[in-house]
Amino acid sequence: MEYTRLGKSGLTTSRLIIGCMSFGEPNRGTHPWSIGIDEARPVVRAALDAGITSFDTANVYSDGTSEEILGALIQEFGVREEVVIATKVNGRMGPGSKGGGLSRGAILSQVDASLRRLGTDYIDLYQIHRLDRSVPVEETLQTLDDLVRSGKVRYIGASSMHAREFVRAQYVADLHGWTRFVSMQDQYSLLMREEEREMHPFCLEEGIGVIPWSPLARGRLAREWGTVTHRLETDEPGSTFYNQAQESDRAIVEEVGAVAAERGLTRAQVALAWNLHQPAVSAPIVGVSRVEQLEELLGAIDVKLDEGEIARLEDPYTPRRPVGF
Repeated sequence: MEYTRLGKSGLTTSRLIIGCMSFGEPNRGTHPWSIGIDEARPVVRAALDAGITSFDTANVYSDGTSEEILGALIQEFGVREEVVIATKVNGRMGPGSKGGGLSRGAILSQVDASLRRLGTDYIDLYQIHRLDRSVPVEETLQTLDDLVRSGKVRYIGASSMHAREFVRAQYVADLHGWTRFVSMQDQYSLLMREEEREMHPFCLEEGIGVIPWSPLARGRLAREWGTVTHRLETDEPGSTFYNQAQESDRAIVEEVGAVAAERGLTRAQVALAWNLHQPAVSAPIVGVSRVEQLEELLGAIDVKLDEGEIARLEDPYTPRRPVGF
C-alpha cells in the first residue's frame, strides 16, 4: 500500500479510502443495496490487512447505521489509533433546526451523535457534506474551529461546491484565524472532469488534499456501456449525474475497455489508475461491498499508464454542467 498526506497537512492516508456508503441496514435510509455488519466485516478486515487506513462515511448514510457499523468493526478489530475515520455533517437527520444543515446548533448536535454512533471520542476528518447556503459561512467555520480546539475533531474537510465558494471559505478562515479545510471531497472521474478547471488548480496551489468520490462514476466505468445493476436501478441521486453527454461518455467507457483489454487489466483498474495519476488527487474514495471488489481495486495502485493511454482515455471528454452540489 502507498501512503500520502492530505495536501500539506499532517494527516496521512492510504492511497485508497474505503467509502462506507455501502455499509448500513438496508431498511434504513435510501440505500436498499447496502450491506449489514456481517457482510461488512470481511471487507473491513481485508482492507486493514491490505494496509488501507482510511474510511469515509456520513451521518446520513443509511440513517446513521453506516457510522454504527464502521465504528463497531473498528472497535472489534482494535485499530482505532491506526486508522483515519472521516465522516460528514449537513444532511437531514431529524426534525427541527438541529436536525440538519450547518448552523452552530446543528453541527454541535450532530457531531455528538456521530461520535456516539462511531463509538469514539474524536473524528479524524470531519467534513461538511455540501455547503449550507442558508447559514453564514462565518457561523459554520467558527463552529468547526471550536470542534477542533475542543479535541472532538482533528481536521476538517469540505465537499462538492463551486470553486469560488471554497476559495471564500478558506479566505474567511484565514481572516479570522480559524481552522482551514485540509481536503476537498468532490466528484471526479473520467466522466466528470469539470473540477480540473478551477477547483483542482486551487487545491494544488493551496496544498489542499483532493479525495474524489465516485471515481468509477457509480460503476459506469467498470462495466460495458449500458450494463444495468441493482444499484444503478435504485440509486436515485446517482441517476442524475451522468445523463448530459452520453455519446462522449460512451466513447470514454469503450476506450477504458480497450485499454483494459490491451493491458490485461479490468476496466475498474484502468479507470481508478487514471484517477490516481492526476496531480491534485491524494486518494480516491472507493465503495466496495465484497472482498473480491476490493482486491480488484487494490490492483490499480501499481498500474502505470503511459502518456498515450492517458490521452486516449481523456480525448473523448466533452464539457458538461457540474452536478452533485
